[in-house]
Formats: sequence, C-alpha cells, structure tokens
Amino acid sequence: MTSLSDETFQAMMDFEPMFATLVGVPGWDDRLEDLSVEGHQALRARLTDILRRVGESDESQVAKDVITHQATSIITKIDARLVEHTVSRGLNAPVAGLLRRASHVDLSQRLQLVPRFLDQAMERLRDTDRRPLRRHAESGAAHVERFLAGPVQEWEGDADLRPAFARYREFLLSLQGRDDEHAGLCWLPEGEENYRKLVRDYTTASYTPAELHQLGLDLMAGLREEYAEIGSRVWGTTDVQEIFRRLRTELLWDNENDMLTSAVEAVARAEAEAPNWFGRLPKARCEVRFVPEMDRESAPFAYYEDAAMDGSRPGTYFANPLRATERSRTVSEVTAFHEAIPGHHFQLSIAAETELSNVRKFAFIDSFIEGWGLYTERLADEMGLYSSDEQRLGMLGLDAMRAGRLVVDTGLHALGWSRQQAVDYLRENTAMDSTEIESEVDRYIETPGQALAYMVGRLEIMRVRGEAQAAMGDRFDIKAFHDLVLENGVVPLSTLADLVTTWSGRPDVSRG
Repeated sequence: MTSLSDETFQAMMDFEPMFATLVGVPGWDDRLEDLSVEGHQALRARLTDILRRVGESDESQVAKDVITHQATSIITKIDARLVEHTVSRGLNAPVAGLLRRASHVDLSQRLQLVPRFLDQAMERLRDTDRRPLRRHAESGAAHVERFLAGPVQEWEGDADLRPAFARYREFLLSLQGRDDEHAGLCWLPEGEENYRKLVRDYTTASYTPAELHQLGLDLMAGLREEYAEIGSRVWGTTDVQEIFRRLRTELLWDNENDMLTSAVEAVARAEAEAPNWFGRLPKARCEVRFVPEMDRESAPFAYYEDAAMDGSRPGTYFANPLRATERSRTVSEVTAFHEAIPGHHFQLSIAAETELSNVRKFAFIDSFIEGWGLYTERLADEMGLYSSDEQRLGMLGLDAMRAGRLVVDTGLHALGWSRQQAVDYLRENTAMDSTEIESEVDRYIETPGQALAYMVGRLEIMRVRGEAQAAMGDRFDIKAFHDLVLENGVVPLSTLADLVTTWSGRPDVSRG
C-alpha cells in the first residue's frame, strides 16, 4: 500500500519532474510539468485529498508536518497562477527553467514533449487577467534568442525543437506587459491574498508582510554598525556610504579565473575544517564550476545543483562570471560557504543520504534550506574560515542583501512599490553593484515571497540553537546540534524548533 509520504512525493515530482531526474529518482525521466489549467487543477485536487487524510495517517508527526507543508505549498503556487506572469528570472519561470537545467539532466526521453510544454506556457500567458512586466517579457525573449543564436546543443539530440522556441520568443515579444510602476502582486487580481499565502509558504512562520518589512529595516540598522566596525579596520572609516562606495569601486576581480580559484580554495578550506563542527559528513563530492555561458545573462550570480543519489554526478556550486571585473571579490568566500560547504551541499547531500522517506529528503521548504545556507555564512566566521576582514565585509554584504530582501519584497508586493523604488532602496542600503541590484529586484518581482525565506530561516535556526545552548549548558555539543538539524531532512521551522526542544531536554514541547 502506498504511504501518504509516497503519494505526496509523487505529487511533488509531478509538479517538478525535472528535479526528480536531477537528483536521480527514477520514474519521471519521460515527463515535463503539465502547465495547463486542467493539469494544475487535477494536481490540486490530489493534494487537497492528501490534506484531508493527513490527520488520520499513522505517519510520524514530523512526516505529517512536511506532508502538510508540501501539499499546501503547491496548492498556494497553483492558486497564485505564477506561471501566468513569470517568464524571465523567476525561480518559477517554466521555459527559462527548462533551458537552465537542460544541460544538467538527461532530456532524451522527454524531448518530444518540449513543443507541447512551450505551447502550454504560451496558452497560460495568452488567456489570463495577469501579465508579466514588459521588461521581463523582453528579457525572457532575449534568453531564448541567445539559445537560438548558438550552435545546436548536445541535449537537443535529433529533435527539431528550435521552431517551437522561436514561436515562443515571438509570442513574448508580442505581449503587452505591465509597466515598472505596477511591479508587485498587489497590482494583480487576488494579489494581496496570494502574497499573504506565499509569505506563509516560503517562511513557514506567522509573520505578516508589515512585520517582515519592519524586521528588515531593524536588521539593516544593526548591520550598519557592523559595517562601521570592520570598515574602520580595513579603510580607517566608519562612514557606511564611503564603505559602500569603496566596496563597489575597489577590491574588484582582475579576471574571471581568479573568481573560480577563490571559490575552489574556500570550499577546500571549509571541507578540511568541517569535521570539527559536524559529526556526519556527506559522501557526495562537491565541485565548483562556472555557470554555462548561454545561461549567464539570466542566471543568478551563484547557485547549487544537488548531487545525484547514485553518485553519478557530484553536487555542483555554479559561480556566474558575468561581468566579473565589475564585481567585488569580497563576496567570494561567503558565497562558497553558503552554496557549497558547509551550506547547501552539506544540507541537501546529508538529507539525501539518510534512510528518510523521499518527501523528507527532498521537500521544497525554502525557509529551512535557505535559512541553513544563510546560517552557515555566520557559522563560517565561527569556524575561522574567512581569510580577511575584506571577506568579512562580504559576509556583511550578503547579510544586508537578505535584510534588504525583507524590505524590498514586501515593499513591492504588499506596499505597491515601483521597481525603481526597490532598486533605489538597495542602492542606498547595500554594497551591491547596479547590475546585481537590477537582477535581484527582477527576481523578487517574479518570485513573490521566496526572498523572505533566507533571513527568517537563519534567525530561527540561531534562536533554537541559542535556546538549546542555554538549556544544556556544558552538555551542548555543536556537532550533535548540526547533525540533528541535517539528519531530520527538510522540515518547516516550527517542526525544527520542536525537534531541538525535545533533543535539548526542555519539557515544554514533545511531538515524537
């Protein structure tokens, strides 16, 4: 008999079949997501039935928590109809996602489905009361144009896919997109309610958009004090705007190869120190590579791809060398620690190597996954991994980006900010360069709520660690704490808090 965990995982992979292939779970290698309204509604009905039955299930409480989150999460994304206004940089942009992953997974059994997939994407964009930003439609078209202008890729095989991609490109260029003044969800039908649900989905916490906005402002004020402290040591100034200016104009990369070398060295240093902080280490290897050239204009400046379960492909940290000589080298080490070791590579590989059910190994819970990644940026400082105060300024730089995300994401989608307001805020309050700011803001517009997960998750992991240390005193073991967090798979933040409470011996919560 199929368990509820297995049913939920099947629904998750039906929603993201290329992810199944990426991590090496068999059964989805001949499928692409069904983007049609009918397909999404059929999947929604299955998930609603799972939610109806979860209370009667004999699964563990942790499994029930994960099942409930995953079913609710996919329903939330379907109801928000993100596919109808996400075409460029968003994590939910279907065609951009297909092109980004095409060279990383075996598409041979699903190539014949690509034209239908593109037709469905166009159909959803055509028959809708919500539209992408005009600039995002143009950016999505430019991404496809770069693909069409290049040589035939190995993954295309003998399939004649390019006419279908060309039709999709022309369709994007024909769209009457929204202007930059109306960038957020609050300007779309049911937008405020959809955003409220997406906030809950991505944070797995009870914050309102207004509370998150204020939290971001408060965190940013505290970071300015840290900037002044380290800036005085590096440059002899406590003027934060001067520190930002120098970070944007000095300490830049001489060439893109130095960027890759720095990342490789940081990962090696972290790998050597990790046994002093983790009892369990992943078996999967971690490689560092550049983002493929065709994807650099649309890809983020860094990301991680999971290792295959069978060991056929290592976990990979992709660094984007786009306009490297215009970018600060101070974020090199902190990004490597977040994306690779002890960040996503440790977290996702250790979960995949446990005996847990697949739904707990591969759950899409951003507040846990990205919260861990951000937690490890500060943990790396505890571990002594940063090579200089310059690199610690990079750590603060990414902290400021994540605090800024709380302000900007809620500003765009709840408060009605224009795209330019979001750009101006990040320009005033972070050391990011203009190219990175523009890319980040476009990502927030197309993936509402996801950017909130990082800081909310980091703060919660730090909170439960602090409470465990206070409760256990000398009995607290940092290795055991990290193993507890990672060996239980991907869980909502409230579930993590309960697990740590039980482990640390405090009697107020026990869920088994």
